[in-house]
Amino acid sequence: MKQDLDRLMQERGLDAMWITGPANHNPAMVYFTGVANITRADLIKKQGEPPVLFHYPMEREEAARTGLRCRNLSEFNPEEILKEAGGNAARAGAIRMARIFREMGIRGRVAIGGNVELSSMYAMLAALPSQAPDIQLVSEGEDPVLMRARSTKSPDEIDRIRSIGKVSTAVIGETAEFLSSHSARGEVLVGRGGKTLTIGEVKAFIRRALAGHGAEAPEGTIFAQGRDAAIPHSTGTDAEPVCMGKTLVFDLFPCEMGGGYFYDVTRTWCMGYAPEEVEDLHHQVLLAYADAEERIRAGMRANEIQPAVCALFESKGHPTIRSDPKTERGYVHLIGHGLGLNVHESPSFLFAESNRDVLQTGAVFTIEPGLYYPERGMGVRLENTVWIRPDGAVEVVAPYPLNLVLPVRGGSRRRAARQQKTSARGKRARAAGRVKKPAARTRKKAR
Repeated sequence: MKQDLDRLMQERGLDAMWITGPANHNPAMVYFTGVANITRADLIKKQGEPPVLFHYPMEREEAARTGLRCRNLSEFNPEEILKEAGGNAARAGAIRMARIFREMGIRGRVAIGGNVELSSMYAMLAALPSQAPDIQLVSEGEDPVLMRARSTKSPDEIDRIRSIGKVSTAVIGETAEFLSSHSARGEVLVGRGGKTLTIGEVKAFIRRALAGHGAEAPEGTIFAQGRDAAIPHSTGTDAEPVCMGKTLVFDLFPCEMGGGYFYDVTRTWCMGYAPEEVEDLHHQVLLAYADAEERIRAGMRANEIQPAVCALFESKGHPTIRSDPKTERGYVHLIGHGLGLNVHESPSFLFAESNRDVLQTGAVFTIEPGLYYPERGMGVRLENTVWIRPDGAVEVVAPYPLNLVLPVRGGSRRRAARQQKTSARGKRARAAGRVKKPAARTRKKAR
């Protein structure tokens, strides 16, 4: 959390942090400013002091709305600086930053971050040492202070993630209703005019639904069917018709408009009915999800979860990336990832011994087991975003049902009978204890 920044900076020997770029779709900047209509700014966080936002004159009111201490860059006489730099914009930027560092009393190690156009930034950084010889710009490699602070969330951040989570589940529900409003014609879905529904049309519906809720999906959306569903990051083939009985992996990871907090949730559906082998996969993924959620406790190392999930799937006869690191079938990815202003951030669930991440209270991350069989034309993934509450309980941030089959109007009697049979089979399996259906929230105290 932000309250940890000064301690983390002291531990890393950092005198200051310099964050640059816009205040939208720029996680390092948005962490301090929130999403704002600021096209370019510099934020300086000196160890032991509140951050200061240096902004351009036209964006002074947007800067003021951040609630941060603000400085207008016009105070630094940009025309005079440009003249001193001989008209070289990169050198002028270096002169300006050197003056800012001197004015704030900063010298020593300064960590730099933010999203900017690389070539122009590189030119300014190359010119900075001659203007500020007492400043040492540092890159923190794989574990930067800011990412470490962001690995746990404040109550306000949890509220923001919960809000976009509710938008996500609302869009999932609306998409399910949209699909079920279509009819079956043979083995494909059709609309009222008899037009075949395609994967691309469903994705267009999802984009409209997100926009209607004030959200966006800057990193795309996965709505993949059949063999595509068995390739974890395939987004789906737009021209393909939506078919009955095929697996549909719907992975939705939107954020607040302008690049704020993300949510991440996946459901696997079959329209009308699910073949028996798909039901088997779905039940086993459901079991793996429940087992992983049950194991999580505050204070444990994050790399402890993946081996247990691999062992469970291997006991069911599936290859995993533990039994075969090169496998492209079975269980082929990690059990989850941290989530916040990036859709992937700390903590990491990499099962290497070198992964020292610990699951702390306030951590937000996904649980997303899956099984994939491209040669059989089917894939199943189930994913929720969860957080570890201050009392140590694990809670799904925005629950949504994990049902496999979505009803379709106009299905045949034979198809309806098949659906009823597979549904009954699933209930018997759960009753027999072979599949434990996870609750919307699993309350588990830290041990």
